[in-house]
Amino acid sequence: MVDRAAGALPLPDDWPVAPEISLSLNRMGSFDWDLASGLCHLDPTALAVLDLPPGEYDGRRASLTARLPPEEAARLDALVARALKDGSEHYGGYFRIRRADGSLRWTHSQGRVHRDADTGRPLRIIGIVRDATEELAESAARLEADDARKRQTSVVESTTAALAHARTVQDVIDVLRDSHGLEHFGATSLVMGLLEAGGRIHLVAEGPSEAFVVGTRYTHVADQYPMSEVIRTLAPRFIESPQDFADSYPLLWPNLAGLGIRAAVYLPLIAQARPIGAFGLLYNDRSGFTAEERNVLVALGSSIAQSVQRAVLYDQEHDLAEGLQQAMLPRRIPDVPGARIAVRYRSARMGRDIGGDWYDIIPLPGGRVGAVIGDVQGHDTDAAAVMGQLRIVLRAYAAEGHTPATVMARASVFLHELDTDRFATCLYAEADLATGVVRIVRAGHVDPLLRDTDGSCRRIPVDGGLPLGLSAEFGRLEYPVSTVELDPGQTLLLYTDGLVEQPGSDLDEGLQLLTALVRSGPRDLQRLADRLCEVVDERGGEDDVAVLLLRRQGAYTPRTGGRLQQRVVQNDPEGLRSARRMVRSAVRAWGARERTDDIELAADELVTNALTHTEGGATVTVRVLSGPPRRLRVEVEDDSSALPRRRDAGETGVSGRGLLLVDRLADTWGVESRGSGKCVWCEFAVPPVGSRNG
Repeated sequence: MVDRAAGALPLPDDWPVAPEISLSLNRMGSFDWDLASGLCHLDPTALAVLDLPPGEYDGRRASLTARLPPEEAARLDALVARALKDGSEHYGGYFRIRRADGSLRWTHSQGRVHRDADTGRPLRIIGIVRDATEELAESAARLEADDARKRQTSVVESTTAALAHARTVQDVIDVLRDSHGLEHFGATSLVMGLLEAGGRIHLVAEGPSEAFVVGTRYTHVADQYPMSEVIRTLAPRFIESPQDFADSYPLLWPNLAGLGIRAAVYLPLIAQARPIGAFGLLYNDRSGFTAEERNVLVALGSSIAQSVQRAVLYDQEHDLAEGLQQAMLPRRIPDVPGARIAVRYRSARMGRDIGGDWYDIIPLPGGRVGAVIGDVQGHDTDAAAVMGQLRIVLRAYAAEGHTPATVMARASVFLHELDTDRFATCLYAEADLATGVVRIVRAGHVDPLLRDTDGSCRRIPVDGGLPLGLSAEFGRLEYPVSTVELDPGQTLLLYTDGLVEQPGSDLDEGLQLLTALVRSGPRDLQRLADRLCEVVDERGGEDDVAVLLLRRQGAYTPRTGGRLQQRVVQNDPEGLRSARRMVRSAVRAWGARERTDDIELAADELVTNALTHTEGGATVTVRVLSGPPRRLRVEVEDDSSALPRRRDAGETGVSGRGLLLVDRLADTWGVESRGSGKCVWCEFAVPPVGSRNG
């Protein structure tokens, strides 16, 4: 039995006491609870801990639990019941008691269950009860400090993770402003400066706009500013009071005094053991920094420094590549009689690498113009360099007078022979502005669009070949030529795939959106081009965009007359149909509608003769010869030196009628030797420009 007169009960040698808890005997009492009678004896210290006057406590459990809030009494009962039921020898827990004045106090109780040696039935519980107010207050403070440290560490980790995706210096600044780091660190605003050549510091992120000091956009490491100091010393500067700020930086403080700034920290940005800039946080409600806060902020500065270094290198490479690409693109677009032209280029806004997109306008003889749009694979300086070379050779091949298909095939061979593994998509359109006939070849590129005079817009399906470089690699250099007619006021839209490709949508959806955008866009060509680029800027994306708009103006007749040309090879029905469409378009455009059937039939006979009796195909040319009289001339040139002759086909003959038909249909015809080949031609008188004909 417990010696009640002895006061506090001695603790058994094996009593479980947590080593981290320092127990004070003058604040710890004991109890002895007889489970059979239900009486619980408390010594004087236990009574004091529970705020029970000795004369008022009768030993009954009900008198004891009356001091506990209901939820605490239920929790304590459950704790004891579980120990009695599961055979435990000890139990312990924290619970609150209500003092006489109504306030709550945290206490801690531990008990040891004594059982019958034979039956194991619990007989009594002997234990202690102590005041845990100070202990839990200290623990709560530690927990709060731990939570604050965890929050700040989490901010550093999350900010570092976000900075890993920052590509440019502005991206770094945006991340720091948008990642809630300022909010969690309690800062009001941030400032950042980058160290440039000669010790100059460029302020790239300002603090409060009201605090900007005129003349501090660029400062020097020798100046009396906090960023200058931390770059000089390579040590952080913690400013813990307004007086510290005013005394240390008298030039800067007057601009901050009225903004409630009470503290600041400036950190050197150090990468690869050398300073690259400085970073600062300004505070309105802080006075001092703990050692842990200083460590966390220094860690933040180190993370920012690594990201800034990557961003600076990226910006430098980007500027170099952008300069290279701009040098490779045409510096100006030439004025083209009979057409209005608008061009635009936009680099990607999300992945700001330089790509190989390009456009070009090539004035050609006879009132013709070549329009080029293309995209070299990749987003780097190599892509820009390859683009520049391709643009030059395409101009050269087109200026030499080659057909569109030949221009594309030779450009593919050129790219294949370069010391590069890049390929390129490209579309080349050769437009005769007098007739409106446009011949298009496509090398793996997206189809063009046509906007009508009423604003409607449609896609122009164009047969295509493999991308440049790949067609030469696989020996498939055939590029079919598609012919379309561009009426006055109609606009041809060429573009690269960055204008229609969007994450999460396929190419058809992108083309539908672009068609709708062009349909609803402004009529003015320059404003329409701007609108397309605005949409690209708003949408963002990971690819560059090049756009070329070509609008045919009203009636235009070059002084040298019109000229169209197309190559036709054996066993190419589509090429033959394309040549017929070219002749038909020229006849209508040049005012020879009354003789359309005669001209088309004669041209068809000449082409058929060349394909039947020679090898290597034929080149069909239609041109207008200035008068008087004004004449339309059809020429068919082949590689055979054998001259054709008229012969009688006989009543049942199926051949031999070609030149007889040409002789009857044309006003005049003839044959000319040209090098190793020949040219068979025929001419038709056509009305002067401006005259009416049926």
